[in-house]
Order: sequence, then C-alpha cells, then structure tokens
Amino acid sequence: MKELIETFYTGLSEQDSDKMISCYHEDVVFEDPGFGKLKGERAKKMWQMLCKNGKDLTVEFSKIEADDKTGSAHWEARYTFSQTGRKVHNSIDAQFEFKDGKIIKHTDHFNLHRWASQAIGWKGKLLGGTNFFKKKLHQQTNRLLDKFQVS
Repeated sequence: MKELIETFYTGLSEQDSDKMISCYHEDVVFEDPGFGKLKGERAKKMWQMLCKNGKDLTVEFSKIEADDKTGSAHWEARYTFSQTGRKVHNSIDAQFEFKDGKIIKHTDHFNLHRWASQAIGWKGKLLGGTNFFKKKLHQQTNRLLDKFQVS
C-alpha cells in the first residue's frame, strides 16, 4: 500500500488528478480542515479542481508508512492562494485506510490557523482559529466545488 500512497502524491506533484483518483476507492471519504468531509465523487472532484487551478503548486511528500489496512504520510504544499495572491506553505499529515487495494478513507491534518494567517493575512491571523472561520471556509470551499466543472 506504500506504493499506492506514493502514486497518489506523485499524481498531486504532477497535477495529474486522474492518477490521484485512480488510487481512491469509489466510496472514498476525504476530510481536512479546509473542505470538511467529502464523500465519493465530491472528494475526487476536489482534487480535479485543485490540480486544474493550482497554477504554481509544488508538492513534497515523505514519511510514507503503510500496511494492508492503514497508512500515513507527511506532505508539504507551496502555492499562491488565488483569492489574495499570498504565498502559502502548508505542512500536512495524512492518515489513510484501505479497502480492496484502494484508499477508502483519507484524512489530512494541518494547522488551519497557521494556514489562514498565510493565505488571508491579518484577518486570518485574527479569526483563523475559530469555529466561525472554519464553518465559513467550509461553505466557501464547497461552493467553489459545486461551481467547478470538469473540462
């Protein structure tokens, strides 16, 4: 399963959402502080959107560990947050669960307050650690996902 995680992050670093999605089980559940919980096609669509829109995205991944049931990895993303033009360096720890040789559950953990401070600036620094901010961010990211059309 270690190779599966490597394939997934290689796809992300190449901005190849098809490669990434091929690693996901059809019933995958993805969760992170930015989007909240996404299931199945919505999780796959999120990666399509991020790969398509990530103009200057660079990704590094390391510390991949896995057995037949679970896995983990560390990855770092660097990019420009499109809504503010601010540079972001996000450090993320991922947890995986596997079923039928695919990723069935993928949970990314990162410091949302730190991310918001970088992406948004002083407002993010002020509000980024609050539940209010998290709820508004989930609404906004899911609205963008609803509007995204795969070309």
